[in-house]
Amino acid sequence: MPHRRIALPLDVADAREAAVLADLVAAEVGVLKIGLELFVAEGPAILALGARHGRDVFLDLKLHDIPETVERAVASAARHGVRYLTVHAAGGAEMLRRATTRAQLESGGRMTVLAVTVLTSVGADDLHAIGVDRAPRDQVLALAKLAWSAGVRGFVCSPLEVGALRQALGPEATLVVPGVRPAGAAHGDQKRVATPAAAIRDGADLIVVGRPIRDAADPVAAARAIAAEIGETLDTMKAGR
Repeated sequence: MPHRRIALPLDVADAREAAVLADLVAAEVGVLKIGLELFVAEGPAILALGARHGRDVFLDLKLHDIPETVERAVASAARHGVRYLTVHAAGGAEMLRRATTRAQLESGGRMTVLAVTVLTSVGADDLHAIGVDRAPRDQVLALAKLAWSAGVRGFVCSPLEVGALRQALGPEATLVVPGVRPAGAAHGDQKRVATPAAAIRDGADLIVVGRPIRDAADPVAAARAIAAEIGETLDTMKAGR
């Protein structure tokens, strides 16, 4: 079902606002994404929103620490029933290996560790400022290949790199794409964006759509329009057009 390809970020201040948004839109998406703001405000109890609505939870903490610390955090997330958990690919091979191994053990293979490659808010100038001379696309590919060799099979990348990752990693990879904006929507702080149709066509398994749904005059209608766009794209791809 097309709506299952949508992850909705609950980027709000507290549990009350999160519950209101989830009650309104959860039935129109497949995944509820909980990020730093909400998790820091409410703690692990907020993860119960997923079970309440029968939706997978995407815990977006972008873990980046010594291997032991990340491994223990992964174990805790798995015990809370998290379906997707982000770590930074730049954390290195040992951190990534231990994160994925622990996720498999604790969740019985249910939880997918997602390696974040290059944030969608980061452009070439930002990379250069921190000493990375590669273009964003090249840095994404380099980090993804590092993570793949460490056992990671899930990745977060911008819409502009998803096609290259799909080609490089094949169908086994789970590709999650933020920075997705319907045609005409404001980009906000995202620098590498695309429409839902383009992201799906280029190989995204799951697209993250926040403000265009959350801030819409009618969030339900906005989510349904995105799902319809995904459905049309999948039908076209299936027909080979």
